[in-house]
Amino acid sequence: MTSFLITCNHATCAIPTANRELFMDSEDLVSSTKGWEPGSLNLAQGLAMKLSTPLIHGDVTRLLIDLDQEGEKRWSKISSKLPEATRAKLVDRHEKKFRNAIDIRLTEDFKRYDNTVHLIINTAPIADGEITFEYLGSALAQKISDGSVKKLPSAEVDSSSLPLQGKTAFIEWMLKTYDSPKYGIIRITVSQSFFMKSLPMRWETIKKSLIQAISTTT
Repeated sequence: MTSFLITCNHATCAIPTANRELFMDSEDLVSSTKGWEPGSLNLAQGLAMKLSTPLIHGDVTRLLIDLDQEGEKRWSKISSKLPEATRAKLVDRHEKKFRNAIDIRLTEDFKRYDNTVHLIINTAPIADGEITFEYLGSALAQKISDGSVKKLPSAEVDSSSLPLQGKTAFIEWMLKTYDSPKYGIIRITVSQSFFMKSLPMRWETIKKSLIQAISTTT
């Protein structure tokens, strides 16, 4: 049997009340694609519902703390101005909370299931209509990645399945912490043109196609 872990690091552009003064006059920047990944949470929620699995996602703007990064790269030009003690609290409240939730889930899944496939959901300002599936780890991850791409509407969507490249610090941590033949990663990156401009098709249409392609392949 196979379990699924779904994560969405840059799900929101929320700013905690305690940090709002820091972002005063930067609201437009926070709400832009520099502050979050529009549509990523919506897609991740749909997948989690279809696959009947919990979703683990970031809860603040990445301009406060970037859950894809570690060390000094966590901080934007704005949040790097915070005192070290404050930044340490942010790591505890957001990064460690996020990773602890993953650890609890995977520890249990490795005991109960033969395989675990980790779906990392991203949207990005890439070419209009582009969707990329990148796989790493188990053969099952590649099978699902390749199979899902084949089921997407090829006439309107530029989709591809390829080995994972450009590992983030978060992915490096996952691979180091959960080095197991049971574990595979698929990073799904969807062009924000679908969500922001309805190009080359409406967001709800491509979201439905993605969810259907992944769920039927699994």
